[in-house]
Amino acid sequence: MARNYRLSHIFGMALRWGVRIVSMLFLLLVGFIVANRFVDPISTIMLGRMVTGQTVTQKFVPLNRISENLRVAVVTSEDAHFCHHHGVDWGAMREVIHESGIDGPSRGASTITMQVAKNLFLWPGHSYIRKAFEIPLALVLDFVWPKRRILEIYLNIAEWGDDGIFGAEAASNAYFHEPAADLTLHQAALMAAVLPDPRDRDASDPDRRVLIHARIVETRAAAGETSVACFK
Repeated sequence: MARNYRLSHIFGMALRWGVRIVSMLFLLLVGFIVANRFVDPISTIMLGRMVTGQTVTQKFVPLNRISENLRVAVVTSEDAHFCHHHGVDWGAMREVIHESGIDGPSRGASTITMQVAKNLFLWPGHSYIRKAFEIPLALVLDFVWPKRRILEIYLNIAEWGDDGIFGAEAASNAYFHEPAADLTLHQAALMAAVLPDPRDRDASDPDRRVLIHARIVETRAAAGETSVACFK
């Protein structure tokens, strides 16, 4: 009886400490999310490159210094329902889960908000485990940050090249030798077409995949098919 009491007591203490630790981690995470609404963050990939001595080229610029052409092109390409969902596109998510096999999803269906959550807090790759963290983080981000801030951070920390190019300003300078504020719709569409595979695509020397992708994005953006009300 005494042994059972001791085991119960130990289990109860462990449970209480576990709850406290999880609560503290949750509060730290929420605090970090709130703080990043007002500071210029870096991604986990950028941090990893810095720690290992690899090059990181990035210049954080406010959203109003990024061409509206690029904003519209990226949203058209990456997350056409960005202005309408609350961090997760459940319809696209169900479609990907339905199509995926035992090894997990072969394509993303990640919204821009989910990509920001991944880039700031998680690791690259496709797996159900990462999605399990990514989805609630995206919901919290969408609740805490306005859409303009989410898009601003995404455009400033997205990986845009295989040699440590991050963010729209650095990518625009690398690809077209001009600031992100001056990008034409055609240039913006080429940059948007690089994002799905930034280590194997080049906006300044586009292959057939990039050209086809960019042409579709440019046509849809020019036709006004993407809602821009939340970040205009």
